[in-house]
Amino acid sequence: MPVLNRASELQGEVAAWRRHLHENPELLFDVEETAEFVAEKLKSFGCDVVETGIGRTGVVAIIKGSRGDGPVIGFRADMDALPIYETSGKEWASKTPGKMHACGHDGHTAMLLGAAKYLAETRNFRGSVALIFQPAEEGGGGGLKMVEDGMMETFGISQVYGMHNHPGMPVGHFATRKGSVMAAADEFEIVVHGRGGHAAQPHTTIDPVLVSSHIVIALQAIASREVDPLKSVVVTVASVHGGEACNVIANTVKLTGTVRTLLSETRDYAERRLNEVANGIAATFGATVDVHYRRGYPVTFNHPDETEFALGVLRRISGDRAVESEIAPMMGAEDFSYMLEARPGAFVFIGNGDSANLHHSAYDFNDEAIPYGISYWVTLAETALAA
Repeated sequence: MPVLNRASELQGEVAAWRRHLHENPELLFDVEETAEFVAEKLKSFGCDVVETGIGRTGVVAIIKGSRGDGPVIGFRADMDALPIYETSGKEWASKTPGKMHACGHDGHTAMLLGAAKYLAETRNFRGSVALIFQPAEEGGGGGLKMVEDGMMETFGISQVYGMHNHPGMPVGHFATRKGSVMAAADEFEIVVHGRGGHAAQPHTTIDPVLVSSHIVIALQAIASREVDPLKSVVVTVASVHGGEACNVIANTVKLTGTVRTLLSETRDYAERRLNEVANGIAATFGATVDVHYRRGYPVTFNHPDETEFALGVLRRISGDRAVESEIAPMMGAEDFSYMLEARPGAFVFIGNGDSANLHHSAYDFNDEAIPYGISYWVTLAETALAA
């Protein structure tokens, strides 16, 4: 079964919604205008329930099928933008300097709205579809906030599915994998405390710049010499701050960075070793350290049965050759992971064609992908909730 005819018919209208959202980006939980736009559309489609304020500014709508009672499955789209100055040059470029939809959340939201319009018209399924529009994916943990607000229990959601665009993958293609598909993302701060002094008398000091340099090098051994190469881990020291003058040895240096992992045991190991390495190196030089480690988004883990089901739906839309079932795991993070911890489901990627990469100032969602995204959501609902 190829792209649905009705999905193709809706493309122009949905693209107009998408471009409106692109022109008016909002950040994190401050997506009030976007949420209002979404809620008004959902009400105009005749959704049975439209609830706002879930996870602070999230929206959930329920569409009941015409074929009787049954389970509830959830489809999720993210709504927030990024703090980036847009350089795409598009007619619909951001009207707000310093904010832009550089990750395609405008497209995700528009495609799910298109699917909502289609499903509200046809209702060719039993049970219900929950349409989840989430704030604050870009670092705010909006997915967790919606789960903590009791969304799954309130709406009786038994399974949950998500989708994200993928630059470089042809339009009409899809990809996913069973198991870990995106990494856990943690942050750390290491403050090295030494003893400052005159740069011409280093023997009277404990140089925190020297100590921090050894820490940066030693941390790389976690990935290169300690963890099985097949169990991916990334340890990146992304910033070093210390000292103000060329002839003064500072008292302290601050290192910050990120740790990315695909397995819970690797995550635990990396956190423990980061603390041990930093403290051990510091002690060697007579310095001390304060290590602050903050766990962020967990691993995005696709449940095997639900992923296999999603792959079957994708193949019906695009054919076997356009569906990659073993995409390599990505070390980026995604807070849909919290929803997949709460309920079984799957996260898939949809091709965005030859576009700028995600989080790039020239990025733009490809409107040619819209019919494929709508077709996926609709076919998923009608297949999972078949009478």
